[in-house]
Amino acid sequence: MGFTGGLEKMKITAFKDPKFTQQAGDELSVYMNPAKYSHSYKVCYNKVQAQGANGSLFTFNQIGTETVQFELVFDGTGVIPSKIPGVLPFVEDGITKQIEKFKALVFTFQGSIHSPYYLKISWGKLLFQCRLSKLNFNYTLFKPDGTPLRARAQAVFIGFNDETALALKANKTSPDLSHVLTVRAGDTLPLMCFRTYGSSAFYVQVARVNGLSDFRNLVVGTQLLFPPLGEAVT
Repeated sequence: MGFTGGLEKMKITAFKDPKFTQQAGDELSVYMNPAKYSHSYKVCYNKVQAQGANGSLFTFNQIGTETVQFELVFDGTGVIPSKIPGVLPFVEDGITKQIEKFKALVFTFQGSIHSPYYLKISWGKLLFQCRLSKLNFNYTLFKPDGTPLRARAQAVFIGFNDETALALKANKTSPDLSHVLTVRAGDTLPLMCFRTYGSSAFYVQVARVNGLSDFRNLVVGTQLLFPPLGEAVT
């Protein structure tokens, strides 16, 4: 059984804000899909060893940052048919414009946000919100005057979520951690505080944190932040 459907290109979209709502320009389709990519996960532990003990005890600390790494090929020789979407034919400046466009999207410092862009990479089943961590170009083919015609770029991207998204993703139940909860039918703020902290006494503080002027009438579907117990008390 063969593959069906057309060629799907890896796309990289830039955003100006950490919530990924303000797109910066058009999305970029890579010139050639990577031959492979790696998606790495990490669990962090604290190493605890009692004095005189023969071994160490590793206690959970946190889920580490995910990374995605792949290699992209930039080619300006015209060897790749120009009818392939996103691929540039041979031009006098080789791959200069291809690389400048790619760097402007993923690497260049943006003065308006005081950092490079936030990025979203999509290809097949991969959908990764991230920021560039490392970028390395290896130039492998040149015109007689030294103009580069082909390069391989190794790129490493680190996963990125804002604080609200991290709290939603973690979905932890400890009252000493931040929670983002969605208001359900029949919910009241005292009831939600009781489920979170084991006491309804903190509803006034939670209302203040979320800027609620009328905590008696919660809108179903609204997401509310419940800070750590110590912060809720203050």
